[in-house]
Amino acid sequence: MEPNVAAAAAVHRLVERGETLATAESLTGGLVAATVVEIPGVSAVYRGGLVVYATELKAVLAGVSPELLAERGPVDPDVALALAAGARERCGADWGVSTTGVAGPESQDGKPVGLVYVAVAGPTCVEVRELKLDGNRAVIRTESVTAVLSLLSEKLQAASSAA
Repeated sequence: MEPNVAAAAAVHRLVERGETLATAESLTGGLVAATVVEIPGVSAVYRGGLVVYATELKAVLAGVSPELLAERGPVDPDVALALAAGARERCGADWGVSTTGVAGPESQDGKPVGLVYVAVAGPTCVEVRELKLDGNRAVIRTESVTAVLSLLSEKLQAASSAA
C-alpha cells in the first residue's frame, strides 16, 4: 500500500468518527505528518505532531520516561508506545501514532538497520508493531509511514466495529 492510500484511509475513518490525531516521529522526521496533511479535509482531524529525533527530546517533548530511554534506548517497543501516548496527550488528540527505529545507513546502539517500531495509542487501545525492513533510508522511512498509518486504520476500523 502507498503511504497516501494509507493516509487517506486513516483520515477518512477519523472524519467519520469525529476524532482527532497527533503524531510523534523519530526516524521518519515529519514524514508521517507531511503525508497525512496531503489529504483533503485533514484539518478537521489532525491536531499536530512532534518530531523528536534526538533521544532527550523524546523525554522532554513527548513525555517518554528518561529511565526507559536510558535502560533500553530509543529503538524499543515500549518507547514507541510511550511516544504515541505522549503525542496523544501533549497534542490533545483522540489518537496518537509514533515511529522509532533505524533507517541507516549504520546500525544504532546495536540495533540493525531496518528495525522499526510503529505504535498507535487510542481511547481504548494501544498497539505496537515491530518491522524488519530492507532497503535504503528512503525505503525504510516510507515503509514505516505506510505501516503506522495502516495500523491506525486497522485500529479505527476495529473501534468502529466494536461500537
